[in-house]
Amino acid sequence: MVHTAEYLKAHETDIGSILAGGYNHPLSREWQHERQLTKNMFIFPLFITDDADEETPIPSLPNISRFGVNKLIPYLKPLVEKGLRAVILFGVPLKEGVKDPEGTAADDPEGPVISAIKALRANFPDLYIMCDVCLCEYTSHGHCGILYEDGTINRELSVRRIAAVAVNYARAGANSVAPSDMIDGRILEIKRGLVDAGLAHKTFLMSYAAKFSGNLYGPFRDAACSAPSHGDRKCYQLPSGGKGLAHRALLRDVSEGTDGIIVKPSTFYLDVVADASRLCQDYPLCVYQVSGEYAMLHAAASKNVVDLKSIAYESHYGFLRAGARLIISYFTPEFLDWLSEDAN
Repeated sequence: MVHTAEYLKAHETDIGSILAGGYNHPLSREWQHERQLTKNMFIFPLFITDDADEETPIPSLPNISRFGVNKLIPYLKPLVEKGLRAVILFGVPLKEGVKDPEGTAADDPEGPVISAIKALRANFPDLYIMCDVCLCEYTSHGHCGILYEDGTINRELSVRRIAAVAVNYARAGANSVAPSDMIDGRILEIKRGLVDAGLAHKTFLMSYAAKFSGNLYGPFRDAACSAPSHGDRKCYQLPSGGKGLAHRALLRDVSEGTDGIIVKPSTFYLDVVADASRLCQDYPLCVYQVSGEYAMLHAAASKNVVDLKSIAYESHYGFLRAGARLIISYFTPEFLDWLSEDAN
């Protein structure tokens, strides 16, 4: 039997093939990670309803609920104490007759999002508040903009309305507005609106620059009650195979004045995340692990196919490897615990 020393002497040019010593200890394995997960990377999605006292679990989204403003603060208090730094708000109007073709309830001063912004500001002054900006939760037809009579998107009216909503969220105290509609030109219109309102210097415009249509949004639509009443969103969200189109959308939104970009979904689009980190290297890059991706990991764990904590870490390290700096994740509450436990 050839001893290791003899083998290495006989194969001196291959000495670099011995790698295991660099990761044989839990700490040295962490050293091999170019970047570490930290609490300040996480942005927690919150579904806010127009019933102030509602707290309703979402069956298709394990551990996630819809909250009214009165229930939101006590729910978030322990998370903030554990290190929650940022949230993204999604409004869910449930009252009869609130939705209309123009989504006029989106920026209702008494509506769920603006009410939540004010409550969060008062109770958690250091919490970073991001607001998803879209009309689909508020329109009677469930689409992300205003429609022509033939059911297609009226681009001009849509981006004008979306920009008005974004500006009103910023006026209410949002730190960041994140348009998710993917309608052409909305970044430029929002940026102009923020400039005209004197808010551009203190509002982070975070564009869903590469958002793909597909089958991974079902649990979100259950939570947000935002499924379209007819048709789908394939004509204004990117096709799943459209890598070059995603590149063009990323560069377009950068040219229109975005301050950061989001790629959505995440796990199935890591090549696009990596491309975005190269094409937009000077901009904060965020990924959104969407509801379907999150639910699939829970489903696999429930069948003992994977360990939930391990697979959550594995998926989120994949985002970092691809170049993401920020992660919108339904696993945020768990990571607040896990990162503290694993640091001890």
